[in-house]
Formats: sequence, structure tokens, C-alpha cells
Amino acid sequence: MFITIDGKPCECAEGEFVLAAALRNGIDIPRLCHHAALPNQASCRLCLVEIMENGVKHVTASCSYPVSEGIEVVTRSQELQKLRSGVLALLKERAPASPEISALCEKFGVAGDKRFFRDTNERCVMCGLCTAACKLLGASAISAAFRGVDKKISTPFGEMSPACIGCGACARVCPCGAIPLTESGGAREIWGKSFELVRCPACGKPFATREELAFLAKKFALPPEFKGLCRECQRKETVKKMPELRNAIAAYPSGSAK
Repeated sequence: MFITIDGKPCECAEGEFVLAAALRNGIDIPRLCHHAALPNQASCRLCLVEIMENGVKHVTASCSYPVSEGIEVVTRSQELQKLRSGVLALLKERAPASPEISALCEKFGVAGDKRFFRDTNERCVMCGLCTAACKLLGASAISAAFRGVDKKISTPFGEMSPACIGCGACARVCPCGAIPLTESGGAREIWGKSFELVRCPACGKPFATREELAFLAKKFALPPEFKGLCRECQRKETVKKMPELRNAIAAYPSGSAK
């Protein structure tokens, strides 16, 4: 199917969201809480766009709006600039210590709004990416706690969580660097908990915690002696096996059951 984004015809797949279609077609839309592995968060509201559909125009978050044949999308307008500036002003006051938000404010000429309480050390914008990543992994070691202006991401009762495996997924998906993760001397510290790092059996680089590897082995029914590889060595192994995979695909009978 085809839609129009800023006057440009763009081919889209059924069920695809407007933001994904725009990015795939080289059209940038401001965003903060979007992550390819955790789509449809719609928390930060920076990716607002104007949609013209069946003669009716409305403003919506592009990351959670599915495409439909013939819609017209506008990603830049005076109205959108005003809305995004308002959103950024609030985010700036929520997390003034975030360099990512400061950079966006500078880009869009937003100074912030001094009417609201300001914690000068705060970086978190409560986008939910960290809790979504932890839940998708299966650990569910962190969640949102409290309400209103006191709401924050935390381990249960603010103490070390026995469910945390130290994988660092929460810190890696955070768009504002709000979750401290440090690695030193073969150990990783996160959420006030220290983990020993296991070395990659191929290159010797520390890359994962023992708890993380044990969790993955149990989740995917892997052998107890499962050691894993670091990302770089995984990539190298995949490259090595590509000819074998291509041959297997080529030999697969056409029209066979999937």
C-alpha cells in the first residue's frame, strides 16, 4: 500500500506504524521513547504528526498509528512545532540532567518551563522502555513505583532485587542515560547490585553475568554448560555460517510447508 509523507509517496507494509514507515523512507521524525525492539510505547509524544484520513485531519503519535491506504502525513508544521515545544518544555523540567533532552531542546529552541518542580539531578522521563525490556526478557525485576510527581522506576521497595540478573537491558534501551551501569575489574554494578562478569570463550572479553547466562539457559532449554559468546564473536560466527545457510535455503523445496 502507499501513503504520502510530507508530499512524498511511500510504500508501506500492512500493519506498519507511521513512524517506522517514515524512518524506512528516510524521513526523520523527532522521537525519544521509540525502540525498534520495543515498539508502540507512545510515551514521550515527541513523534506527533498530522494525519489526513477520509477528509479529516487529526494529530496523533506516529509510533502507534498504523498505516492505511491513501493517508496523508505531515511531520513538520507550525502546529506540530508548538505541540512539540510544549512537550519538550515539560520533559526538560522533568529531567533537566538529561543531555539527550537538552540537545533536543536546543535543536527546537525550547527553554523549558519554570512553573514546575525541578529536580536538577533527574534524567528519567518515565517512558517505560526499561520496564518493558525487563518484562520482555522475563525477569521483571523493575517497575514503576508511587504516583504523580513521586512516580519513579525502582526495584521492589528500593532494595536489591533477587530477580535482577544484571543483563543491563534496561540501561541499554534508556534514551536518557537514567540508569547507572558500571563495569570495572570484571564486575558489573546496576540497581545497587554487583555481578561477576563471565569472559567470552572465544575472545576472552568479559561480556555477561553468570546469572544472565543461567537465566537464558533455563528460558531457552539450553544445556547447563551453555557459555554463550559476546556480540562481536556472535557476529563473526554468523558470518562464517552464512554460506551454509544460503545452501540450506537454496536446497529447500519450493512450495514446501512452512
